[in-house]
Amino acid sequence: MIRDIEINTMEDLFEMISEQDYRADLGRHRNLFIYRGEPDATYTLSTSLRRHCKDKSSFLEAPMLLNFTKYAILQEPTIQDSVWNQMILGQHHGLPTRLLDWSFSPIVALHFSTTESDLEMMDARDAVIWRIDIHELHDMLPEKYRLIISKYNTTVFSVSMLREVCESPKQYDMDMQDKSMVIIEPPSLDPRIVNQYSFFSIIPDRMTDIAGFLNTYTDLTRRFIIKKELRWRIRDMLDHQNITERIVYPGLDGLSQWLGRHYFVRN
Repeated sequence: MIRDIEINTMEDLFEMISEQDYRADLGRHRNLFIYRGEPDATYTLSTSLRRHCKDKSSFLEAPMLLNFTKYAILQEPTIQDSVWNQMILGQHHGLPTRLLDWSFSPIVALHFSTTESDLEMMDARDAVIWRIDIHELHDMLPEKYRLIISKYNTTVFSVSMLREVCESPKQYDMDMQDKSMVIIEPPSLDPRIVNQYSFFSIIPDRMTDIAGFLNTYTDLTRRFIIKKELRWRIRDMLDHQNITERIVYPGLDGLSQWLGRHYFVRN
């Protein structure tokens, strides 16, 4: 079940960003939560492939990836080796894919929830951070996927691990149906992946209602609702901590976005 938690104060916020269980075997605090920030709490979870291609997603995904690979190979020669790398690279450059972005860092998710293309909307609507648990989701996977996790003594898939058990999106859809999904940690193909502490959930074609799946099959999913009255306060705190577009999007684009927001004049 999805549980909603309101963030009304900075104290509420600190509780969210510092949640880690103590592990006596390590003598350290750890969790396997990943986070996704959205600027509008009314948004539902949806892949860019589903938003762009709607009910033609399963038909259009393959030719889109084929053409992306054909034209992108000059810049990334190894991209033809794995359809999963094609998706990951494409996702980071705006290609509609079945991947859903997450971050291991709640602070990075907080950045995305307190950033708007129209900054006048910061006061107008609540934002949201979704939290899911990797361990919980991977416990639902078909046996052959769980055996791969056990073989490598890890809890998160890499591209090479996924290729070992599944070579194609078609096979993945057959394996997952609408009852499970893989969380994958991408290779460091560009600095954005590193700086955003990126993870992806690979959404099966039959899973048309991601939130519905999480509500039915998970116990640890949370939606942290950030009240609109707090958003600018959080935004200023993040800027002070150097969590800005300049870090999240390395390069001149990120620098320009950060400066544009830094010098924004509120009404």
